[in-house]
Amino acid sequence: MTSNAPPHSSTTPVARLETDEQSARRLADLLAESFAADDVAVSLFDAGGGRWQVAIYFRAVPDREAVRAVVASAAGRTSAEKLNFARVAAQDWVRESLAGLAPVAAGRFVVHGAHDRARLPPNRIGIEIEAALAFGTGHHGTTRGCLLALDDLCKSLPRGHRSRRVLDLGTGSGVLAIAAARALRRRVLATDIDASAVRVARANARLNRMGAMVEAVKADGVTARSIRQRAPFDLVFANILLGPLQRIAAPLKRLVAPGGRVVVSGLLPAQVNAAMAAYRPLVLERRIDLDGWTTLVLARRTRRGTSV
Repeated sequence: MTSNAPPHSSTTPVARLETDEQSARRLADLLAESFAADDVAVSLFDAGGGRWQVAIYFRAVPDREAVRAVVASAAGRTSAEKLNFARVAAQDWVRESLAGLAPVAAGRFVVHGAHDRARLPPNRIGIEIEAALAFGTGHHGTTRGCLLALDDLCKSLPRGHRSRRVLDLGTGSGVLAIAAARALRRRVLATDIDASAVRVARANARLNRMGAMVEAVKADGVTARSIRQRAPFDLVFANILLGPLQRIAAPLKRLVAPGGRVVVSGLLPAQVNAAMAAYRPLVLERRIDLDGWTTLVLARRTRRGTSV
């Protein structure tokens, strides 16, 4: 959504608005899904009285109408009309937006920055994300929902039947791929259509000592050769929006092994029925609603007439 114009050498474009907490968090999630991983950073501040201030920092001059459309979708047309664009002194704006973020717990997983590396609780699986990278910190309801789903699957699956082949579609920062590799002790294929996201995922995998366990590759959709060669998959993560989820549903279902699970996220609660319709005959095993977003765990039947 950003233009091709280079950013000003001494200033950074920023857009600001004030809204309620739920809309602010929903907007942060939607921006993470709508922009490339290193093009935008979002800062949320509790202004009191139920009001939250949102600051959106851009690496390059943004398309204002495109930004307003995202804001309108998450926080309403009135907020979009009140969106204020300005410039601030240039700085490491991604690091500034993430450095103060507290660690996020999702079941046994804790996603944290380098500044909290030494304060991890015992018996937890820590996943460190560089503060220089924009998104995939685990603070978004979509990512946390997927981590909670993974934690639940790790507890419920018999050890001898744990997922053997794992795919993370739209990996972004690689959080889910790293979490799955560490918890399941299995190799994970992580794909993204954005080459910069692939580089980010590889760097984070190395940072978390999972470089040999997470293979991050650039792939558009689920028909890429790198994906087909490794199918069928026992566990698939697809943390993307409803539109892409619907478009890849038919080929993705063919890549799931009998008894396998697909964890889909990036859904608004009102979109669940549409997602379920696209993924039939997979059956709903669990639904997680978190921060205005919904994550679904779908299972492929092991044989005709019998669910997982």
